[in-house]
Amino acid sequence: MSDLLQMGRLAKKAGKQLAQTTNEQRTNVLADISHRLLTHTEALIEANQQDIQAAQEKGLPASTIDRLMIDEKRIQAMREGIREVINQPDPLHQLISEETRPSGLTIKAITVPLGVIGMIYESRPNVTIDAAALAIKSGNAMILRGGKEALCTNKALVQVIQEALANQQLDTHCVQLIESTDRSLVDEMLTMNEIFDVIIPRGGKSLIERVVNNARVPVIQTGTGNNTLYVDQSADLDKALPLVENAKCQRISVCNCIENLLVHRAVAASFLPRLVQQLKAYPMTYYGDETVCSLIEALPADDQLYACEFLDYKLAVKVVDSMAEVLAFIDTYGTHHSECILAQSPEAITEFLNGVDAAAVYVNASTRFSDGFEYGMGCEIGISTQKLHARGPMGLKALTTIQYQAEADYLIRS
Repeated sequence: MSDLLQMGRLAKKAGKQLAQTTNEQRTNVLADISHRLLTHTEALIEANQQDIQAAQEKGLPASTIDRLMIDEKRIQAMREGIREVINQPDPLHQLISEETRPSGLTIKAITVPLGVIGMIYESRPNVTIDAAALAIKSGNAMILRGGKEALCTNKALVQVIQEALANQQLDTHCVQLIESTDRSLVDEMLTMNEIFDVIIPRGGKSLIERVVNNARVPVIQTGTGNNTLYVDQSADLDKALPLVENAKCQRISVCNCIENLLVHRAVAASFLPRLVQQLKAYPMTYYGDETVCSLIEALPADDQLYACEFLDYKLAVKVVDSMAEVLAFIDTYGTHHSECILAQSPEAITEFLNGVDAAAVYVNASTRFSDGFEYGMGCEIGISTQKLHARGPMGLKALTTIQYQAEADYLIRS
């Protein structure tokens, strides 16, 4: 028996126990985890520094190191996310529908856990806490396979989680970490239908494509964020400037920042030079079409650049003449994640909302709001860019399914 299969069997057993617990028991575990994150802060940062140092020695890009890093502020953010999850209603045993049929059969649809979740992700150790918190609250067991860059941090975080589970008299195998960095274990996970009820990949394009293309287990696809913001000719340009800055530069290493900027030709000459001035504090590189290059200092853009998730201080810009051109651009280069329009025109707003195929569509609000915490979910397990079984930021509800419970008085079908 492989080590991974043994982990899986232990997870299934632990998950069945967890599914039978009360909401109070599960939230007590989360409160315990939150407390231990506070008391173990120094040790967690020390473990993280080992990962940071190794990443720097390998010459990994600044965006990767930013995603990898945890400090007191980010640990506090993890705790705040857990607190929000604690405050959410119990996602289990909720009545979705109830009907009594003419035969006398009463049928209820009730929420239940998915079962065992496999989480495959890259260099963001906060995902370890977010995913585990959501899994525990929703009664699911979870096997985590994080990126090798964050191994020391993830081991320290999972130790905190398992200590909390043990302290609350629950099976520590509810949350397990695959510590081996052998990539073949990912392929093995993807074929283990007898263990995993769903696999959730969270990371870059190559990771997600590998999982989606090779999985025999059901997958919830979390997509990359090649997001576009469109400045319509009706937009309030003074308000648009800081919003574009927020959407692009607040944190460049995340999937909800923008990578493409479309500007209507009627306002391009007045808006783009002002935007460059607005972003002068950042080491920006702009790419653009011929019109853009005539208005600001920019390098020529091409299809590959418009399709690129930079995760850097880079922005691909295009001047457009119509909403049809905007929608065609998003259809061509978007990843169904988050798209935005800045406009005052009700007609333009309605056409954009009805024409864009994305999990989240924003009107006069930054794409940075595509986040479970901002949506009131607390932590999120990812942002789904598919349409089944979940879409958009995924919280507790996305980690449940339904069970039909039918009851009668010794009823026989005629």
